[in-house]
Amino acid sequence: MKRVRDLDFFKNIREIREFEFGVFYYFEGLVISEMKEGALFNWKMAKKAIKAAHEIFGEDQPIAYISNRINSYTVVPADWVKFYKNRHQLDFYSVVGSTQGSFASLVLERMFFQNSINQFSDLESAVEWSVNKINSRNKKINIVPQ
Repeated sequence: MKRVRDLDFFKNIREIREFEFGVFYYFEGLVISEMKEGALFNWKMAKKAIKAAHEIFGEDQPIAYISNRINSYTVVPADWVKFYKNRHQLDFYSVVGSTQGSFASLVLERMFFQNSINQFSDLESAVEWSVNKINSRNKKINIVPQ
């Protein structure tokens, strides 16, 4: 599987934040994560990535999120409830991965995530789909990229 840094799209990077649990890549309206092997991703960790997104994008801009599952890790799916109680909004959510563990996590996440989750086997397709969705959404609400 490709890493974010391997994509031509990487030239559009706004900022990179490295956390103890993984690396988050921030583009215009798009966040891509690559978690560390064996991480247990929970609400406390998500708040760090959300805070970074607010610092970079502002608090009102909805975003697309891609989880690039290059490593095996676990998501605490029940923490999606905390995410929504705190009014964080993802317009588009995609998962890139082809492992059995990735599929099992995705099934659990779909039980708690209120919008649809798209699954891709390659990162480039997920980025292309997400960018198209962001551009369409921005046209509808007349947002001009910075």
